[in-house]
Amino acid sequence: QVQLVESGGGLVQAGGSLRLSCVASGSIFRINSMGWYRQAPGKQRELVALITSGGSTNYADSVKGRFTIFRDNAKNTMYLQMNRLKPEDTAVYYCNANNGRSGSYYVNYWGQGTQVTVSS
Repeated sequence: QVQLVESGGGLVQAGGSLRLSCVASGSIFRINSMGWYRQAPGKQRELVALITSGGSTNYADSVKGRFTIFRDNAKNTMYLQMNRLKPEDTAVYYCNANNGRSGSYYVNYWGQGTQVTVSS
């Protein structure tokens, strides 16, 4: 069992910055890759950024060059640094982790989400 807790959301003006944090606890040895997803009202949840246990990263095209995902393994914490925020970044942001197993052995973990609101 893995528990994920997000924090750092809030209200910012367009062009501003926020840093989201996700602290993992429980059976953290089960975690392989981690990522950030977001969901705006009336829209599908989408992958924002992903980081593997080996440190490789992927970003959605909409955030590439503005957002950075990184992790501090000593603190069991993952971060999403968001710069040059736009109103279209407004969404609930969710921390995600998986165990890196394939097929029926794959397990996904989710946090409760943190609201990010970007004003014009």
